[in-house]
Amino acid sequence: MAHVLAAAEPLTLLKRPTPQNDGFGDDNGSTEEKALKARRRESDPAAALAAARHEFGEHGGVNMSIEASATFTVMEPDTMRRLFTGELGPERGDLYIYSRHFNPTVLALGRQMAALEGTEAAYCTASGMSAISSVLMQLVGAGGHVVASRCLYGGTHALLSRFLPRTSGVKATFVDADDEAAVRAAMRPGETRVVYVETMSNPTLAVADIPMLARVAHEAGAKLVVDNTFTPVVVTPARLGADVVVHSVSKFISGGADIIAGAICGPASLVNAMMDLQDGALMLLGPTMNAKVASELAGRLPHLPLRMQEHSRRAAEFAARMRRQGLRVTYPGLPEHPHHARLRAMGNPGYGAGGMLCLDMGTEERANRLMYHLQNTTQFGLMAVSLGYYDTLMSCSGNSTSSEMDPEDRARAGISPGLIRMSVGYNGTLEQRWAQFERALALMQQETPAAAATAKYGKAV
Repeated sequence: MAHVLAAAEPLTLLKRPTPQNDGFGDDNGSTEEKALKARRRESDPAAALAAARHEFGEHGGVNMSIEASATFTVMEPDTMRRLFTGELGPERGDLYIYSRHFNPTVLALGRQMAALEGTEAAYCTASGMSAISSVLMQLVGAGGHVVASRCLYGGTHALLSRFLPRTSGVKATFVDADDEAAVRAAMRPGETRVVYVETMSNPTLAVADIPMLARVAHEAGAKLVVDNTFTPVVVTPARLGADVVVHSVSKFISGGADIIAGAICGPASLVNAMMDLQDGALMLLGPTMNAKVASELAGRLPHLPLRMQEHSRRAAEFAARMRRQGLRVTYPGLPEHPHHARLRAMGNPGYGAGGMLCLDMGTEERANRLMYHLQNTTQFGLMAVSLGYYDTLMSCSGNSTSSEMDPEDRARAGISPGLIRMSVGYNGTLEQRWAQFERALALMQQETPAAAATAKYGKAV
């Protein structure tokens, strides 16, 4: 059966794009083609997913078949040559070479991801960090410059501040992405290739002004790359001006805390460039998604909108109740959040403000005591990194997912020592979970630090 990606132009296998190999061509196209792209971007993510082509199994199964082969045969010797020149490929004859290039099952998942994010195409990778690093290496190049938000996931911050400068001479300037003047001042004419932000910053939950950042980036000839891991379905960055959207699919999209995966969503020309035989980052670095993982994820995407609605509903209710308790809670769905109106303006109606909230307990010791009781005494949630699981996950960001950042960088990003990042789950009833939270909070507030240490370790310290 043919495998058609949701793309305005077909994907080739190995044909070299011309002349600029960052993967972005011009904006040519008929009025009808542009209108079609605009309608795709403006559609509800759930509707877009439902409208994406359904891939049936080999024998008519309602689920697509898993293509587990690493290599593919051809019937005629000359077909191999034509595959390597790009005359033939997945969209030109339904032909494949090798699963590091394209795999039918992974390509079908990419079609779903493109529909979800309203982009021309998508390529699914082995992890979120492989998606991020591949995109940056492709677009920035040796010696290039990136303007990035100063509050990012710790791994991305380390990639931009240490790894890429050491290996590729890439230079990064970290700024307050909410300050348009600061972003403009950081841009280096002819040198800045990418502006990089997260839709909702990890872990402080600042909401990026994507239309403003896209305008600033494009005026300087740069591309806006947005990490949408925290807000799939909730926000569609490509509709707001982002050029490329990246995901750690391991999180909300997977939903099961059992898969490591990533995705790159953007123009088909970018995917083609990244799969170039000579200098494509995806082709040569090889962060290939396993077809069995792709099949598993393809079965989870259709109910992602429903899961995000419930994540958002629970998080909003918990945040409101925590605030009434006098706790220092950060949640973009609260009217008091500085970017509440921005998220309402940018977000897709009906999906809320996402499933992440932050609770600042002031000190790491108080944060640890609360999390200890939340997990071990009342079973409210689990002390674990990651997010998007059906159970609530919580961690003290400063000593975990943001620990790659220097203390000074964490302070500038607003990551306090007592900040608990909480991914609100949806199992159990809301009232059951809230009672568990209240009980843990009361226990933490009643005990002294010495008593807490005795209860935890069995002796006074």
